[in-house]
Amino acid sequence: MFYGEYEHNLDEKGRVVLPAKFRQIAQKRTIKRFFLTRGMEKCLFLFSEDEWKQQESKFKSLSIMQKDARSFNRIYFSGACEILPDIQGRFLIPSYLKSYAYIKRELVIIGVSSRIEIWAKSKWEEFCGMQFNNFEQIAEKLIQE
Repeated sequence: MFYGEYEHNLDEKGRVVLPAKFRQIAQKRTIKRFFLTRGMEKCLFLFSEDEWKQQESKFKSLSIMQKDARSFNRIYFSGACEILPDIQGRFLIPSYLKSYAYIKRELVIIGVSSRIEIWAKSKWEEFCGMQFNNFEQIAEKLIQE
């Protein structure tokens, strides 16, 4: 679905533009609405409406009697907002999400299959610097033939 890595800047009005390839995919799949929320490792997660509904269903089934489930759902869903990109694929990132992800101006947008992640460029470079050296070890742990 969504693949690749794209460097962008916020425009003068604080908007970000979805990469052209992602806009083409959205158009082909008739995706008009997205949902943006806090992600892991201080990035933002952007989901299509259908994928968001799947995530929501999964997470709202967690028991409210478990403290970790309550905490996770509070942080995850309170940070969520609906995104309707304009005709050029531009949208605003709310200030509380920019603050959470340390986004000032330069950012990186990556496709991670069923979701899009938005990173402050400096945070993405930091993440890559730490994780690329461990890529093979991580693969060996996660992927069993």
